[in-house]
Amino acid sequence: MSAPALRVHGVSKAYRGGAPALRETSLDVAPGEFVSLVGPSGCGKSTLLSIIAGLLVPDEGGVELDGRDVTGRPAGGRAMVFQDPALMPWLSVRSNVEYGLRAQGVGREERRRRATEALEMVHLEGVAGHHPHELSGGMRQRVAIARALVLRPRVLLMDEPFSALDVQTRTVLHEELQRIYLETRPAVVFVTHNLMEAAFLADTVYLMSPGPGRIVRHYHIPVPRPREESDHRLVNIRNDLLDRMRGVPADPEASPAPVAVDA
Repeated sequence: MSAPALRVHGVSKAYRGGAPALRETSLDVAPGEFVSLVGPSGCGKSTLLSIIAGLLVPDEGGVELDGRDVTGRPAGGRAMVFQDPALMPWLSVRSNVEYGLRAQGVGREERRRRATEALEMVHLEGVAGHHPHELSGGMRQRVAIARALVLRPRVLLMDEPFSALDVQTRTVLHEELQRIYLETRPAVVFVTHNLMEAAFLADTVYLMSPGPGRIVRHYHIPVPRPREESDHRLVNIRNDLLDRMRGVPADPEASPAPVAVDA
């Protein structure tokens, strides 16, 4: 087995005032593996993702990228897609996608070439000169994905990127993300409340306990890609996840050790 692209070991985090968000949370993500994190509201999914991204420093434990300690350091090897695309309204679509490359000092011609490739990947090359206000919500989120992909990250981090979209647009973007993932194969850590979304997209789904969160179960999903959301195997996994989530105790000390399930 290859070494993990990403390793999170023994991470705990409490917020100001002492309220614990995460307790002794660990996981490994293999190169090219798509991981989804699910669990009830307040279980620390987004906190864990922010720690992985280097945007938060854990109270205990750490994060390694390709064996290097990157705890609390946001630069290098990781790119983040948030629920809000957070595009800069005064810049064109192309300039938004190029922005991270500009910050890295990449030359103009190389920026333009890579931005064009990224926009083609999300099927938005025809709106490169538009501004964000001229795009639909789904198109803006695809720009945000292109802005992350253009950095060629080792690990792509996604924090509920489709939760604000209508069902039809979300379904389309599930298909788009599946296609992009198969083309590029970064390691992905994807936070979602949507259990069907998690089962459809991921190789492995990690279930977290109520806060202070920790991982109590993980599912290996052997359904080959490309997948269909109507696949009965995925529907069964979604139903089992829901049943398991209802049964996870609120006190993490009472939770069992993480259990692997071959779905």
